[in-house]
Amino acid sequence: MAEIPFDEEEIEDSGVDDYDDDTASSTASLSESIFDYRQIHGRTFQNSKTTEYWGPNDERQNNGLDISHHFVTMLLGDQLFEAPIKIPPTRVLDVGTGTGIWAIDMADKYPSAEIVGTDISPIQPMWVPPNCIFHIEDAQLEWTYPEESFDFIHIRALYGSISDWSELYKQAFRTVKPGGWLEDFEFNITLMSDVPEVRDDPKHIFKRWAEVFTEAGERMGRTLLIGTGGQMRKLMQEAGFVDVVEKNYKVPSGKWSSDPTMKTIGAFNLAFLDESLEGFALFMLKEIMDWDYIEVQVFVSEMRKAINNPKIRPYYILTNVFARKPEI
Repeated sequence: MAEIPFDEEEIEDSGVDDYDDDTASSTASLSESIFDYRQIHGRTFQNSKTTEYWGPNDERQNNGLDISHHFVTMLLGDQLFEAPIKIPPTRVLDVGTGTGIWAIDMADKYPSAEIVGTDISPIQPMWVPPNCIFHIEDAQLEWTYPEESFDFIHIRALYGSISDWSELYKQAFRTVKPGGWLEDFEFNITLMSDVPEVRDDPKHIFKRWAEVFTEAGERMGRTLLIGTGGQMRKLMQEAGFVDVVEKNYKVPSGKWSSDPTMKTIGAFNLAFLDESLEGFALFMLKEIMDWDYIEVQVFVSEMRKAINNPKIRPYYILTNVFARKPEI
């Protein structure tokens, strides 16, 4: 895992980080008025009958999802995935597609392939490439697709959403063709810093944030830590996949890196975090941990101040794992 390069003098001169709104991606979402959504302090959440998902499905949160897609694509070397697919896929499944942006990009990249995106929330745009379709489907239930029907199955950022990751990977193993690939890219809720006063402070907001959300995930029975400790790699192997590869990436929050690419990635990552912090916290802290609304806002404000401080060089680790189903 490569270190993030930085220039101490440049950071000292930079002040508090910000980002240009013009660089943030956006997506058109379906009108919320025709769907059954819950409202929590002005934010809308999907009212699924089978899965209670922590993230809002409103325009602000969706904007954050699209921004994260942009910097993850940059992080992967301007690629949509890392699995070493030798032959262009003919049928691809994107599990938990969110705004559908990855599926749409895949449909543009592979116009002869059918790209299927699934989600519990109908927030995908109406105008999409003709080879891209979206289904409302809960990945935690039994999948409705026939065995061995996809060349490639893609998962991203389902942390805190799945109660049985072993079963999820088993369903992917059943549904992917022999020789096909599964790839899962997951985020980490723990922000870090190599600056001693942050790294060595057990009460720093980064530590308290990770602790309370880890507990919230456990209370929901849906871990937020699936990307840590080699869990994805282990569970994919247990499901029957081979050639399992795990890659970990340090991603800065903000433009503090001296590397031009990492500086840009960091700027978009900070934009993603700024857009997403409240949505991430509101359901889990208020509904699961029973915090007061004002308490949640103060906590989010403290976290937002820390991730915007380039002098402490904040970053987190993202994990990507891809694996192949054996040939018959």
